[in-house]
Amino acid sequence: MKLTFWGAAKTVTGSMHEVAAGGQRFLLDCGLYQGRREEAVDRNRNLAVPGRLVSSVVLSHAHIDHSGNLPSLAKSGYGGIVHATPATKDLCDAMLKDSAFLQEKDAEFVNKRLDHRKNRQRVLPLYTIADAERILGAFRQIPYDAETQLSDELSFRYHDAGHLLGSAFVSLEHRNGNGKCTRLIFSGDVGRKNLPIIRDPEMPGEADYLILESTYGNRIHQRTEDVKVKLAGIINRTAQRGGRVIVPAFAVGRTQTLVFMLHDLALRREIPSIPIYVDSPLAVNATEIYRKHPECFDEEASLFLRDGDPFGFGRLKYIRDVNESKALNSMHGPMVIISASGMAEAGRILHHLRNNIGDPRNTILVVGFMAEHTLGRKLVERRAEVPIFGEPLRLRAEVAIINELSGHADQEELIAWIKPHAKALKRVFLVHGEVEQSQPLAALIRETYGIDVVIPDRGDSFSLD
Repeated sequence: MKLTFWGAAKTVTGSMHEVAAGGQRFLLDCGLYQGRREEAVDRNRNLAVPGRLVSSVVLSHAHIDHSGNLPSLAKSGYGGIVHATPATKDLCDAMLKDSAFLQEKDAEFVNKRLDHRKNRQRVLPLYTIADAERILGAFRQIPYDAETQLSDELSFRYHDAGHLLGSAFVSLEHRNGNGKCTRLIFSGDVGRKNLPIIRDPEMPGEADYLILESTYGNRIHQRTEDVKVKLAGIINRTAQRGGRVIVPAFAVGRTQTLVFMLHDLALRREIPSIPIYVDSPLAVNATEIYRKHPECFDEEASLFLRDGDPFGFGRLKYIRDVNESKALNSMHGPMVIISASGMAEAGRILHHLRNNIGDPRNTILVVGFMAEHTLGRKLVERRAEVPIFGEPLRLRAEVAIINELSGHADQEELIAWIKPHAKALKRVFLVHGEVEQSQPLAALIRETYGIDVVIPDRGDSFSLD
């Protein structure tokens, strides 16, 4: 069995790892790479492994940095199965169509701006809605803990990763012709204990090799119990100065967590009675999917469900229609607008940022990790000027950051997650993390457990035996 890393290598996006065995090639995830625009376009358009060469895909969860380039795989000739948990399949049905729609609309928007310029090549969408629908027809729903055969030599099981509705880590088993068994665990994204809505992550079983995410490999999160206090404080002080709270948030996962917490704060009367808008068709669809999968809920969310709708309350409005979205910019008074995308790279959030970052009464609330070179990272860095739709705009709004809502385990949680069977591991591969996060985690794993740790570059291959 050979393992090759094609994405999320020394970066946090574009998750894609190839497993080759018995003359067949399989992919663990096929995510969209987000970073410098030219590099992102090149990586996403030119897949390292064309679809026609791939036998099947095992998808860890629905986030776009893990699933978002599946339509490109379909464009390049993929004819196999995409394995996913039932909730992941339902989320991808909404997310991949939405991603394709945004690809088409953003290309259309840019092309209109280029029409009056000479010698400018028109922009083509990375993929279309038709490409997304083609790959969605290849999905096969696999429940947690069901052994699934990929080939004569390979099988896998899903286990709850506690990161997102339907998220899983993958336990892969390879049996060669001599009957020797090699076990590889792919963590996907490891969640955290006590996050709202979803269950805590399961612990991994014994394995020979581990592909481990390292998004927060050099960080310790603050207690999640403090988040509501901080969130209420940001909303209260912004409302007092008559401003808006603009929240770039992943439409799937982070938006539902925020709505759940805002509902609780509203019931407790800890925030003012101002309108709250979720402005994202994808977030609206995803919330409906959350309602459809209460089997994934933790005890707190299940109790909330018995008394009503965890994701709906009086002052909250979900917006699908683009004209209603545009109308928000002409409204007056304090409000909260939650809109996708999470890293502020596409979608309606760009229009809200464009209209609001110049007003010091407003607050841009960052509630998740922002990858290098994205607009979200530029906001986190509080740059004096940021580009939106190619125009430099002054950043005068307050930028507030809440990292505690992260669905990713921190350094201590990752070390604890691998502890039960750490001694059996021959090697750990750290992915899905920038170097300054991965290197300290690698050093700590070596020091704590004496395990060989590798931080692979893109294209690096390893023989697993």
